[in-house]
Amino acid sequence: QVQLVESGGGLAQAGGSLRLSCVVSGLTFSNYAVGWFRQAPGKERESVAAIDWSTYTYYSDSAKGRFTISRDNAKKTVYLEMNSLKPEDTAVYYCATGRASYSGLPTTASRAYYWGQGTQVTVSS
Repeated sequence: QVQLVESGGGLAQAGGSLRLSCVVSGLTFSNYAVGWFRQAPGKERESVAAIDWSTYTYYSDSAKGRFTISRDNAKKTVYLEMNSLKPEDTAVYYCATGRASYSGLPTTASRAYYWGQGTQVTVSS
């Protein structure tokens, strides 16, 4: 059974930082691309960043220069370091894997397969 468990969300002030973690179990983690998504109230789920098995990375325009995605295969964990946070970063953040081993980066919700339950990030102004 594949499970993804996010943690690290919470309340931050504008300009502050948070680090999200996503622990993955039930699959060969080192072979999978993993992405971070977010969904704000009333908005569609959007991609934030993704990383593949070779550590090639993708960032959305809103994340470039502020967020950093990384992975630790020994810990089966993907991280999202978020700096210079803005109120518009407020959302539920989800991690998700690609569809199969060595499949493409999950840069859209339709390209993601296994999902976590989400962690709330709230940025106050």
